[in-house]
Amino acid sequence: MAAASPTVVFDVGNVLVRWDPRLLYRELIPEPERLDWFMQNVCTAAWNIEQDRGRSWAEAVALLVSQHPEWEREIRAYDERWHETVPGVIADSVAVLEELKRRGDKVYAITNFSREKWAECLIRFPFLQSFDGVVVSAHERLIKPDPAIFELLLARYGLAAGDCIFVDDSARNIEAARGVGMRTVHFVEPIDLRAELRGRGLAL
Repeated sequence: MAAASPTVVFDVGNVLVRWDPRLLYRELIPEPERLDWFMQNVCTAAWNIEQDRGRSWAEAVALLVSQHPEWEREIRAYDERWHETVPGVIADSVAVLEELKRRGDKVYAITNFSREKWAECLIRFPFLQSFDGVVVSAHERLIKPDPAIFELLLARYGLAAGDCIFVDDSARNIEAARGVGMRTVHFVEPIDLRAELRGRGLAL
């Protein structure tokens, strides 16, 4: 039986903080077609996700520089200027998180994040330290949408899937969370997160 007040489990990137690598690379590679080629063939999503799985940034950069030496400056920028890909917070989402904390609700997070950048973001965005529990992909060498990362959160913190509302911007991650029994909010802006959470049983 679901709890009277469900527990919210947040994603971080593009739910609580904005992230878009093109914010950096539009400056470095102003030609749109050349930029598209670079993102699809050099600093790809598949390459980046391996940092979220636990590969170090030093190893990741060295690998790509060896394969694409002509792009060394741009490859190193992904690591060295990473914070330029994260322009700030999504204010309404952070306000919801802070409201839940103020009233004493427990809140959790499951995030695909590299070990190094997560440590830096805990300093840059102190509210990320307020969760009652966090599962960071690089720490576990598991990434969403693997159902195992959701099961890990539930087991580690003694949560029942049916008592949780998972908020994520990725349709694949939402589908995986539903697969383990969580209620979900697919976070696609514009969105009224409070209304979405209320619609799934949270008194907010």
